[in-house]
Amino acid sequence: MSSMEGLVRCSANYVPLSPISFLERAALVYADKPSLVYGNAHYTWKQTLERCTNLASSLAQLGISYGDVVAAIVPNIPAMYELHFGVPMAGAVLCALNTRHDSSMIAVLLNHSKAKVIFVDYQFSDVVGEALKILSKTSSELPQIVVVLDENTAPVANVMVPSGTLEYEDLLVRGNPNFEWRRPKDECDPIALNYTSGTTSNPKGVVYSHRGAYLNSLATVLVNEMTITPVYLWTLPMFHCNGWCFAWGVAAQGGVNICLRNVTAKGIFSSIAEHKVTHFCGAPTVLNMIVNAPVSDMSQLMNKVTVVTGGAPPPPQIIFKMEELGFTVMHGYGLTETYGPATLCVWKPEWDAFPPDVRSKIKARQGVRHLGLEEVDVKDPDTMNSVPSDGKTMGEVMIRGNTVMNGYLKDLRATEESFKGGWFHTGDLGVKHSDGYIELKDRSKDIIISGGENISTIEVESVLFSHSAILEAAVVGRPDDHWGETPCAFVTLKDGYDNITADEIIKFCRDRLPHYMAPRTVVFEELPKTSTGKTQKFVLRAKAKAMGSLSRKSVSKL
Repeated sequence: MSSMEGLVRCSANYVPLSPISFLERAALVYADKPSLVYGNAHYTWKQTLERCTNLASSLAQLGISYGDVVAAIVPNIPAMYELHFGVPMAGAVLCALNTRHDSSMIAVLLNHSKAKVIFVDYQFSDVVGEALKILSKTSSELPQIVVVLDENTAPVANVMVPSGTLEYEDLLVRGNPNFEWRRPKDECDPIALNYTSGTTSNPKGVVYSHRGAYLNSLATVLVNEMTITPVYLWTLPMFHCNGWCFAWGVAAQGGVNICLRNVTAKGIFSSIAEHKVTHFCGAPTVLNMIVNAPVSDMSQLMNKVTVVTGGAPPPPQIIFKMEELGFTVMHGYGLTETYGPATLCVWKPEWDAFPPDVRSKIKARQGVRHLGLEEVDVKDPDTMNSVPSDGKTMGEVMIRGNTVMNGYLKDLRATEESFKGGWFHTGDLGVKHSDGYIELKDRSKDIIISGGENISTIEVESVLFSHSAILEAAVVGRPDDHWGETPCAFVTLKDGYDNITADEIIKFCRDRLPHYMAPRTVVFEELPKTSTGKTQKFVLRAKAKAMGSLSRKSVSKL
């Protein structure tokens, strides 16, 4: 018999974890402090709580039930932030879609997610309207549209709201401010659905739980060294891993969310100067944009600004240049499946004595697990043994803990495969240094990461193969000064098509894919093959790397 008698689990000592509780606390502790700033729009935490409660109530009035999916294609404006609380407060699951998707991709994802409602920024109303036309050909159940207008960029009177749709602010007015939130029945119930890539044949919907989102929100606050009432600038898309969980984390600290519809270097510097921004996040492309900005767009930093970068390994020289400008750069690593950040290159004071170039190389490592995770390791995927901590032996980066996804929606086989052996298999290859810090070396999959977004080479190749002049095609990543890497297509033409140009092929792809997925470089040559006829992509990657980085100037011409 156990000696630990007299113990119970009840409502007094157990409540399912959920990050929506952060909003409740923020409205109590920081009631009249600013929560959201966007141009002329200013809200307090008390007002944000009221608006999110009204939103949750209105969704319930629209017939949204517990566990239903509510989609959104909205940029970093207050409505998108409010959806991160209002949707789960209605018991629903938020599916924030990439604003760069085209109509065909949106149709695929709406069909896969079975979203009941979709919130659409006016800027994307046409592309979503076309997506619903595509969807209507195969489904009789279309999501209710709620249009989000924006007085800062388009006078409301000049924006046409299609018949049969609702308007966001009107929807909020209908809400009941005393609505009783639908809190999670189980903390492992879904709170969000995030799609990893734009592969139409097999979209992967990553499901986050209330528990995982709660823990990762607190972990990211610690990662970013956020003290009370930070001023957070939204340069990272909220649709990307729910803004690496900072959408909820900023509320936990009663911070101020500075919203940016469009991210530019000038906008970043002016926001820092005007609002005394303390933190922001972004892929290395954002950092690259900052360090290469015209001097006229820059301004001197008057306070400490901490930047967390991730999404792709940042070039050490970019980190070095950012710190020269006065920014404090922190490098994290993670995936959509890990709610965003999973590791951090935790800085050790003794490294301050190293020369700047050495410090930058160390900081480019992916580091060690954050406090919300149990373990990060580099293993041999066949034996599941850890590789030696010698900084040389490569293996697959693997992760396990409470901030790993529930699984892939409607794809049990892919879920079980990714969790094989009791670890999440990232598909990234890396090494482990003697101090336990990991460093990525390559990707076992052929995914291209451009500007922090995943691009499936298979999807790009399928479009290339649909061109009447192309016999064979293979796509790899080419280094790019601005985006980190962009698609480079190696193409073999059919006989009699020698007059086809690279520009023609690029245009062909851009007409059929989101522009960021289309090749920026086309090389005409015979593809290297193995003895069994498979394309040797490692050879092509080496060739693309040898070409050197595409400059921002050359990219802009395409």
